[in-house]
Amino acid sequence: MAIAILFDIPGATRSQYDAVIRKLQDAGEGAPPGRLYHVAGPTQDGWRIVDVWDSQVHFERFGQTLMPILEETGFPSFEPEPWPVHNVIVG
Repeated sequence: MAIAILFDIPGATRSQYDAVIRKLQDAGEGAPPGRLYHVAGPTQDGWRIVDVWDSQVHFERFGQTLMPILEETGFPSFEPEPWPVHNVIVG
């Protein structure tokens, strides 16, 4: 079953996000298996990311690479918010 993950990260910056994306690409995880969609942008007080994954298993595998990179780049602490996906409409 597909899942969506919301990362709402007060205090995070565009430069931190861009650094994470570069490090994920360097680690071969720029387009990880199982991730269907990724969108990101600024909020009034930080950064928001929404991912849609084909399964919790793929997200958890990706998290093993992502979490150390987030710590390395100084991302503020946050708790990802998952929810089950009922429907995805493309376009």
